[in-house]
This record gives sequence, C-alpha cells and structure tokens, in this order.
Amino acid sequence: MFFLVFENIEKAPTGVRGLDMITEGGFPRGRNTLIYGGPGTGKTFIAMEFLLNGASVYGEPGVMVSFDEPAANLIENFRSSDRLLERLLNDGSLFIEDVSCGMDPEIGSYSLEALKLRIEDAIRRTGARRVVLDKVDNLFDDTERPGLIRSELHELIGWLNGMGVTSVFTSGDSGGSPSHGLEEYISDCVIHLTHTFEGQVGTRHLRVVKYRGSGHGLNRYPFLINRRGVSIFPITSLALDYSVSRELVSTGIPDLDDMLGGGVYRGSSVLISGTTGAGKTSLLSKFAFESCRRGERCLFFANEEPADQIVRNMKSIGIDLGEFLGENLLIHSDRPTSLGLEAHLTSMQDLVMDFRPDAVLVDPVTALAGAGSPENRAENSKNLFIRFTDFLKSRGITSIFTYLISSPFTATTTELKLSSLIDTWIVLEHVRTNGEYRRLLRILKSRGMNHSSSIAELRFTDRGILLKGGSW
Repeated sequence: MFFLVFENIEKAPTGVRGLDMITEGGFPRGRNTLIYGGPGTGKTFIAMEFLLNGASVYGEPGVMVSFDEPAANLIENFRSSDRLLERLLNDGSLFIEDVSCGMDPEIGSYSLEALKLRIEDAIRRTGARRVVLDKVDNLFDDTERPGLIRSELHELIGWLNGMGVTSVFTSGDSGGSPSHGLEEYISDCVIHLTHTFEGQVGTRHLRVVKYRGSGHGLNRYPFLINRRGVSIFPITSLALDYSVSRELVSTGIPDLDDMLGGGVYRGSSVLISGTTGAGKTSLLSKFAFESCRRGERCLFFANEEPADQIVRNMKSIGIDLGEFLGENLLIHSDRPTSLGLEAHLTSMQDLVMDFRPDAVLVDPVTALAGAGSPENRAENSKNLFIRFTDFLKSRGITSIFTYLISSPFTATTTELKLSSLIDTWIVLEHVRTNGEYRRLLRILKSRGMNHSSSIAELRFTDRGILLKGGSW
C-alpha cells in the first residue's frame, strides 16, 4: 500500500494574521509563490506585509519590484502611524525597485537580463532574503510573444531560487485563472484572491490553489484589510483540543449564581434568550460590570445600540458601565449590515486579539446571523457559534451571547441548533398574569453544574437586578 507523506519543507513565515495557519507555516522558503486576483482583492497588500514583516519581525530584508505603481505611491499607500515602511527604507532593510514606467526589453532577442541586473543590485544592496515582483503580468502588455516571456519568467524564478531568496509574484485574474496562463509555469505555491458580493455587501476571500510538497487549508477563507493590516479568520480548522477551566466566575447576581450552582465556568459559553424587553441586555451588562469590578477585561459587541445609550440605560438599574469604559471595558457598536457575516467574524477576531479580554459579550447574536442570506440564516447562526465560541474557548475567554426570540413557548430551529453548542442556556420570558407583566427566568441547561430547574421572577430596580426570594 502506498502512502503519500509530505516532507517538512522549510517555510518563510508571512506574519499575516491567519495566513501562516492556512499554509502551515508560510510561503516556501527559497521558492516562488504566485498571488493572483482581480483589482482590489489585496494582492499588493499581502505581498507588502510579507516584506514588512520579514524585515521588521524575522530579520529578513526585502526588495519590492513594482511594475504598476511608482515608489512614491506605494510609500503613501502603506504609510502607517509608526512610519514602519519609511523607517525600513531609510535603514536599508527594504528597497523599492521602481519599474512602473516600463522597460523596453524587445531590442534584439527578448530577455529579462536588464531586470535581473536591477534586482541583483537591489538584493546585494539590502542583503535581501525576500523579493516581490508586483503585477508581473504587466510584462505581457506590450509584447506579441507571450510564450517567450513565460519562458523568461520561468528562468527568472530559477535564477531567484539560485540566489537563495523567497520570491512572490502578483498577477491579475483572467476568468478565475492567473493572467496569461502564468500558474502552469511558475510557482510552487499559488494563492487566489476574490472579492464577492452578497446583496450589497462585499467580502474578500483567499484560497490556496496548490502548494507543492506541503499540506494546506482547502477552504475559501474570508479576510479583511483595515488599519491593522490583513486579517484572515481560518477558525474552521480549530480542533477540540483546548483545556478547560474548573474555576467558577460570578454573574454578578448572587441568587442567579445559586441557581446555576455557583456561577459559570471560566472560558465557557452562555446563551441568554428571550423576547423583546425580557431583560437580556440587562443580565449581560451586569455580568460585564461584575467582570470589570474583579479587574478583568471585558469586550462588549453591541449590535443594536450605541455605547453611550447602553451606559445610560444600564445606569437606571444601578449598573454603571461608564466607570470602566476606556480601561477594563470596551464597547464596540456596529451595524450588522456594515459587513458580511464572514467579515464580521474576522473583524471581531481582530478586536479580541488586540484587546485581549477575559470575557466577550455579543448583544444580540441574532443581528449578526441576519447579516447572511435569509435562506441560510439558521445555518449561518450555527456556523457563527461554532467558529466564534471555539475561537474564544481555545483562549480561555468566557463568552455570553443574547438571542432574540419571537415566542416564549416554542424554540425555533435556530435555537435548537445553537443549544448543543453552548454550555449554559438561560431563558427569559415576559409574561402577562393578572393584568400585569412579569419577567421570569429559568435555566434550561448548564453543563457540569447542579443547577436549579425552578422558575424565578426577575425585577429591575434602581438597586440593581433582583430575583424572587431576594429583598424587594
């Protein structure tokens, strides 16, 4: 019986969030990678981050050969608050070889010898270990001999490999394939970038088409380009191999802690579902307040209200979230329609990575589920929970989600799908009895806990949240 075993080829880490996980370590060291895609898909951005991270993090100087944009434009486009690109250019760790005005190669027999000389000079000047040729397919624009250019590019790659540098070419997209048929000839690793739309919302995706001698992720991965750079969210690959905590943390409501059997496990996931006005955001906010009061960091994703409105409303029931804003508490308010579901996940991951919270709250998670197409809403909600809760659990972060339901009497298909993915499920009901409305709370499940199965009454007062049995 024949078994295919990949040898561990040496790799150059890209430093791009998520990309090294997908490629199992980065781009093939000393070989060529092709990144292709249509306009605005992020080709130059990923290639430039590969160079910036190489020079600033991994001690590998680099050269950018630009066939499309003048050096001044690249410097302006990638200017950051810390002026990293300018500093690396000034200290000689990076060099931009500007050939955007074009070359005149077709004098006599076609060759790229002039280009090689310029690249070789730049490599020697910087001691480069990484080289990017951005928009290399521009070489084909003014020639009637594309076959000869492909041959020359193939030779160029062999020459770069012989120089011991890790090279990246970027190219346009022609009907889902690299422009001018480059893929067949040139690269050990090929990455395809796309920009797709669902309704009016656009999402960028990345897919590794091939990677000679290495395993890699096979999915289409959404990614963002923002002030943090490129962020990819490959959490579909997370395994259930993380450790769990035995520590209990308080919800901030002593009587609710008693009903739960002492609180909730740190790093577990909690779902609070209920109809409009049942008190979901209030319970969530009380947990946030208690978490911050213990000196922990709390990240609150508010999908329906601005931060100031939440702070104002919660103060009316004795929860002063404003006391911790800007220190232990970050409230991030955003409309679900601003991004697609996949892009929301990536943006949320970024904030978690940057803020490093002990607890993450999402209010309500149904708003994010609605970012996807209506026909797939239930499946979108389930996928969101699988991905995001696994991401948080693997980091020991306690998560609490609120979920808006339309009826207190029947669970929706989506709720039932989510119930198997969370550790503790608290249901709030707003019912009318004897001419007045009452709020009720019950615990449907709490894994690993000897929780109460009784129904308690909730009241919200200026002294805080009270349960039946407390002091009214």
